[in-house]
Amino acid sequence: MTYADLNGISLYYEEHGSGQPLVLLHGGLAAGSTYAPILPALAAGRRVILVDLQAHGHTADVDRPLRYETLADDIAALIGHLGLDQADVMGYSFGGATALRTAIQHPALVRRLVLVAVPFRRDGWYPESLAGMDQMGSHLSDMLKQGPLYELYASAAPRVEDWPVLLDKTGDLLRRDYDWSADLERITAQAMLVYADADAVRPAHIVDFYARLGGGLRDANWDGSARPVTRLAVLPGQTHYDILGSPVLPAAVIPFLDADSLEPPAPMGR
Repeated sequence: MTYADLNGISLYYEEHGSGQPLVLLHGGLAAGSTYAPILPALAAGRRVILVDLQAHGHTADVDRPLRYETLADDIAALIGHLGLDQADVMGYSFGGATALRTAIQHPALVRRLVLVAVPFRRDGWYPESLAGMDQMGSHLSDMLKQGPLYELYASAAPRVEDWPVLLDKTGDLLRRDYDWSADLERITAQAMLVYADADAVRPAHIVDFYARLGGGLRDANWDGSARPVTRLAVLPGQTHYDILGSPVLPAAVIPFLDADSLEPPAPMGR
């Protein structure tokens, strides 16, 4: 097991493959191991750095709240700990918000950014999704112990008795309002947005996010010379809850990560 001591936390991470570094960030109440179904595809030809975020997986909790901003600082510190000038960063849901904050707070460290099933503003979630987030807390501890998330937690957590604490900290995080609209302009990474066609994020918000990153503002021209650098993928037949394990996800993301250049071609005839 490999840990990096940084920012007052002992952050667990694994490395798979070699090549351009790609940091993978998991969803809430989960762990890096949830990438297992698609890890072989992502690690073929690149150096994948699989992280367990604060209080998740093998990483023990510390005396600080869960905040996307501090989690992002942890990822930036890990990139530095590994001696990397830059890395690609891909995050899903909770990990997607952490990836987004990493690109906002530490733009020079992120080369390409893949955001899976995450909004840039809290009201990007459907109302019923927000209602569920509002209920999160330790009072659900026993009920959630009957499900796969607790099984995953119990198999890795240094202190299994911290499960109710994680639920309370997660609930506190999920109930906090946020709007990162003004922060998006700080991103210098080339970005790709990925959603399920039956996601927990509203389609109107997805379109707004894409536009704020420069996508979908005009026709790309017949020769592609006016296409945006930002990419958007909506994966058919998927939901917010199964998109991470779908083979369609790496198939969509890998060409974005592997492309030598994402810049549009020069107009024909010039």
